[in-house]
Amino acid sequence: MTTPQDLDDRFRESLAALPEPGHRADPTQPMAEGAALTGAQLLDLFDAQVTSRQLDLAGCWLRSFGEGYYTIGSAGHEGNAALAAALRPTDPALLHYRSGAFYCVRAAQAAGLRFGAEEQPSGATASPDGEPAVSVPPITPAPAAAALPTVPAPASAPAPATETVPGRDDRTDGDDHPGADDQAEGESEPGPADQAGIGVRMASVRRPVAPAYAEAARDVLRGMVASAQEPIAGGRHKVFGRSDLAVVPTTSTVAAHLPRAVGMGLAVERLRRLDARGVPIRPEPAAPAPWAPDAIVVCSFGDASINHASATAAFNTAGWYDHTGLRIPVLFVCEDNGLGDSVRSPQGWVATALRSKPGIRYFAADGADLVEAYRSAAEAVAWVRRHRRPAVLHLSTVRLMGHAGADAESAYRSAEEITADLAADPVVATARRLVEAGLAGGAELLDRYDEIGWQIRRIAEQVLDEPKLTSPAEVVAPLAPRRPARVARAVADAGIRAAGAGAAARAEAFGGKPPELAGPLTLAQSINAALTDGLLDQPQMAVFGCDVAAKGGVHGVTKGLRDRFGAARVFDTLRDETSILGLGLGAGLAGMLPVPEIQYLAYLHGGEDQVRGEAASLGFFSQGALRNPMVLRVAGLAYQDGFGGHFHNDNSVAVLRDVPGLVVAVPARPDDAAAMLRTCLASAAVDGSVCVFLEPIALYHTRDLYTDGDGEWLAGYLEPGAWASRHVPVGRARVYGVGSAADVTIVTFGNGVRMSLRAASALADEGIGCRVVDLRWLAPLPVADLIREATATGRVLVVDETRRSGGVGEGVLAALVDAGYVGAARRVAAVDSFVPLGPAARHVLVSEDAITQGARTLLAR
Repeated sequence: MTTPQDLDDRFRESLAALPEPGHRADPTQPMAEGAALTGAQLLDLFDAQVTSRQLDLAGCWLRSFGEGYYTIGSAGHEGNAALAAALRPTDPALLHYRSGAFYCVRAAQAAGLRFGAEEQPSGATASPDGEPAVSVPPITPAPAAAALPTVPAPASAPAPATETVPGRDDRTDGDDHPGADDQAEGESEPGPADQAGIGVRMASVRRPVAPAYAEAARDVLRGMVASAQEPIAGGRHKVFGRSDLAVVPTTSTVAAHLPRAVGMGLAVERLRRLDARGVPIRPEPAAPAPWAPDAIVVCSFGDASINHASATAAFNTAGWYDHTGLRIPVLFVCEDNGLGDSVRSPQGWVATALRSKPGIRYFAADGADLVEAYRSAAEAVAWVRRHRRPAVLHLSTVRLMGHAGADAESAYRSAEEITADLAADPVVATARRLVEAGLAGGAELLDRYDEIGWQIRRIAEQVLDEPKLTSPAEVVAPLAPRRPARVARAVADAGIRAAGAGAAARAEAFGGKPPELAGPLTLAQSINAALTDGLLDQPQMAVFGCDVAAKGGVHGVTKGLRDRFGAARVFDTLRDETSILGLGLGAGLAGMLPVPEIQYLAYLHGGEDQVRGEAASLGFFSQGALRNPMVLRVAGLAYQDGFGGHFHNDNSVAVLRDVPGLVVAVPARPDDAAAMLRTCLASAAVDGSVCVFLEPIALYHTRDLYTDGDGEWLAGYLEPGAWASRHVPVGRARVYGVGSAADVTIVTFGNGVRMSLRAASALADEGIGCRVVDLRWLAPLPVADLIREATATGRVLVVDETRRSGGVGEGVLAALVDAGYVGAARRVAAVDSFVPLGPAARHVLVSEDAITQGARTLLAR
């Protein structure tokens, strides 16, 4: 395999073999006739490539003595520097893990470094649909480079005595080598061109890394050593991300971020159109800074990732919407090194697959030729920005040093193949292009490589002593912050607006008869009314999913919403859960308040990684700087009289309950449903929460509780002035007293609430008093309420309609034990089985008889 030392030696040999140029070219001129890049800009990109390469070597060095925790590098992929240069620093980017050069260029752009794509007159850009044009501010040049402070290597992290560190000679500190203020003998003072920006010419004197590149390197190195001062994840993971650089951290390594990118593109375009039409968008505290109106979204991934279901979903969704006429300005970038871990991509497969994606324009570039790669990338970026349509850039790369530091390439690659990739080193190719153009000599570029390596090594030594995360509280702090007072205030403010300034619009939306005057409502009607109120109050809110618009939902819950609010805010999606969730994630990150719907709980499993790996993790891995507020409505649970079998009667929520930070709400009663939905919408808007609103299908249209026609499962809808006083905070239970309520505490949720109340009524006739606790929230569990009500009777019966293994009851009983509860406890739960069709379902689900028998057993102890 190619070791760091092999790669360094080969690079040195290659640059040493390059001659001195026969003439010196003007670096301010284009690299070739018609080329957008100047010589100075190519020198800047070379610096970014070398910085990225030296970061890879530094990562291996840190790992060699146990101080580095991440060795997947970017070696061979440094051509993505051209992609970054073709974009604007305000274009949101979701990057895969070989994006070191891209990240360095993006940091330099944000500091003011300019490339051809940005060298355009300020003012209006063309709008493809005749809408008002948007303004693009000019970008100023970057400041001149400044020297970094010299610090000795810490004694706590010595390199192994036998090690030769690539890119470093035997100097031990910065006192005996030329610095930014030292000049080699005979060197002239910098001319005007040198002072205009970074890297305008290459000189034999060693210069420090440009400040933006050095700080980008510091970010990456901090991630490698799990420093708590790392700017995006704070030591929780090594990712490419910084909110001020519009780089969204992605922790999924195989295409899971692509559906989010499509969602971001859809949201960016929607918000651009609303802004152009003067539609007011009230920013919420959790909303990120808005992207530029003409921004495009870029997402990068490896060639093997195109085979993943998430990538297929993203390509299909982008093409599907493009086919329908909806514009999605997203640029997919496939960095193709021909390998996925050890598995080869068949020759020609990637190009064939990418070319065949309907609705997606194909561009290709050689990542080893920065000038041509920049031309192709700039063309692709300009096409997406102008047409607001999706495209893919197929960027050829090579893989150097294996998949990661521990990868034994020799097990699956021949020596000839590895050598061929070394010969195609993109950084060497850039050096060769610079020499051929008369911009530098091989010795000068090698000198530059060493100086950057020395500076990277110094930064690596500095970050070694930075603090790490030291406690569980520190680790989980950004996971899911809860600000219940602000959420309650948001609910109250919404009520004030609905009763005041928004009263006329509300009356019109409800056809002159607001729901509080419509009489008692069912669960489905109450949710529909609460969604209507949410859409009225929050212009950035959108409701979408399969069948939610024209049909009004499979269960009628969203009936009439599209007619009231239009297809831009209530719309049908294609039938794919990964895509629906990805649209929600991207929309939330772009500043919208998405309320997607999954038709049945069992369908969620097809896209659950979008909730677990993408939605729930974003705040955690960005220290709260980026969040994706979302209220995911899921119709689920069982008791539909056996209708439809297990896909329509799924009674498992284990996949949701163990996702850190997720809010899981299960309303049983109509009045709770409206209040809890308002809470979820407010929590998403205020705290950026990811909420799952799990709606029991069997209770959607239920009207009666004890006897036919009693109407006791209906409930009135609160008028807006009462929303504040009847607010339901996240993690608070509801308690019903039946009879004396002194003998047994029944803890339940969802369908179990109605069954338990009926069972409690029967037990009351026997003189047994029950208190029924409706958990309402499965995550976080209402532990304080649970303990209080359990202690009140000393006997707890957990009625769990999910399965015995992995069900909610396990969590309830564990909470009781953890709190030191010493009374009696018992549970009734569904059998560990899928729910069968027809009457057979009754044999595996909890029944009222099982509840009454469980209570009697507790009392008999």
